[in-house]
Amino acid sequence: MTQAIQKTLRDSAGMRWTALLLLALAMFCSYIFMDILSPIKDLMQETRGWDSTAFGTMQGSEVFLNVFVFFLIFAGIILDKMGVRFTAVLSAVVMLIGACVKWYAVSESFMGSGLETWFTNNLNYIPIFDELGVSPFYEGMPASAKFAACGFMIFGCGCEMAGITVSRGIVKWFKGREMALAMGSEMALARLGVATCMIFSPFFARLGGEISVTRSVAFGVVLMCIALIMTIVYFFMDQKLDSQTGEAEEKDDPFKVSDIGKILSDSGFWIVALLCVLYYSAIFPFQKYAVNMLQCNLTLTPPDAESFWASSSVTIVQYVIMLIVAAAGFASNFQKKANMKYGLLAISIISLITYCYMGFMRQSAESIFAVFPLLAVLITPILGSYLDHHGKAASMLVLGSLLLIGCHLTFAFVLPMFKGSAVGGIIIAYATILVLGASFSLVPASLWPSVPKLVDAKVIGSAYALIFWIQNIGLWLFPLLIGKVLDATNPGVTDPTKFDYTAPLVMLACLGVAALILGFVLKAVDKKKGIGLELPNIQK
Repeated sequence: MTQAIQKTLRDSAGMRWTALLLLALAMFCSYIFMDILSPIKDLMQETRGWDSTAFGTMQGSEVFLNVFVFFLIFAGIILDKMGVRFTAVLSAVVMLIGACVKWYAVSESFMGSGLETWFTNNLNYIPIFDELGVSPFYEGMPASAKFAACGFMIFGCGCEMAGITVSRGIVKWFKGREMALAMGSEMALARLGVATCMIFSPFFARLGGEISVTRSVAFGVVLMCIALIMTIVYFFMDQKLDSQTGEAEEKDDPFKVSDIGKILSDSGFWIVALLCVLYYSAIFPFQKYAVNMLQCNLTLTPPDAESFWASSSVTIVQYVIMLIVAAAGFASNFQKKANMKYGLLAISIISLITYCYMGFMRQSAESIFAVFPLLAVLITPILGSYLDHHGKAASMLVLGSLLLIGCHLTFAFVLPMFKGSAVGGIIIAYATILVLGASFSLVPASLWPSVPKLVDAKVIGSAYALIFWIQNIGLWLFPLLIGKVLDATNPGVTDPTKFDYTAPLVMLACLGVAALILGFVLKAVDKKKGIGLELPNIQK
């Protein structure tokens, strides 16, 4: 019997990390598409007439169906009833469909079509939703933005379904093993998608000297096809695992709707869920505006059009260097020999400095913000391993909130002071972005592995779905709020590089303050109830 157990895929480190890699690559692709328009907000205003309100409304639409049609709740039920592998493939198919709709919405083919006319004349008033002030459309919203919002809603259903599926999949393959390390590693790789998006979306939009936002979205559609392939390969791996272990996820201990009540009655669950919505609302919506915020607060002088720094080649070189930063830094955490560990760490740091120098020479806001996930890739495995062996998850969340507050206040008040300083402003921007990325890495490494400690194993999928649903309320609301606040605090400003971002950034810092307070509350609840959030995941 022991030999049979040892031969399962889950007990092979190589195979369970391969399963993780497949899931992480799918999320990597989805993260790219999620922010595919973020670094080209200025181009969307110039070529499609999207002001900040239209841009923010479209970006917030990603989670509209998840929040107001409760699709995420249904996704959790599907996950618990049908299992990880079925839901993983389904989520990838839904994401691909939504991506194709969004691509057509911003394409030249849509412009002047009968469909554009229909969207111009319709969806200007949505009963009930308009009265509640939560409509995903409004009168005067560009038709392309409306149709793109429809596609983004569909994509968002698949993306959030994929998120809870990946979390459940990691629990399945890593429970009792390196679960925090696995979750942190998955998010570290997935977040490289943010950097990839920031570099390649403007690259494709400006390729050949002719601006075309359609090319950027088409790049994202191709990646969603790759994500579907990854989930299909995972399907067969997961099927093989179940055949070896005799597990039948969708049949054993079936889900009951009444189980949701057990989850919702737990105070620890609610604190974790609220922490999640506050923290993620201060990060993901910010990502959608970060490049434009840097364009407005940095003094950037485009390099000579004939120089290497203005060529398309520099984009490829910079991305390769970024991959070296991530790969060497990530791998250094797994080395047993000190010389290999510190050698890889040195390569990572030197490559990071080189990358930052190239970003400075390119004078590109998108390549500057692309460093966002790099420090996270380096330290997330460290944090995950620490949590697996030493615990302190709630304490990590408190630290992450403190860093979050400091970063947004720095962007709001310190960075504008350096406008006019070509070097000083970029140094402040780089340092703050790296620290913000590091603070973000504290969340997946500490928060997500805590959920299995709060709920029964049979409803983990539903628990993640409920948390994601609550989180999605913030992800819908704050992109829209940032856009409205920008337009309200910048009356008459038509140049997309002249906005004052102080008010939106202070608003995001306030979310960090609320998260900090909840972090301390969570520590108190954990100590009182003995939930075990501060205990290590690996029990000796």
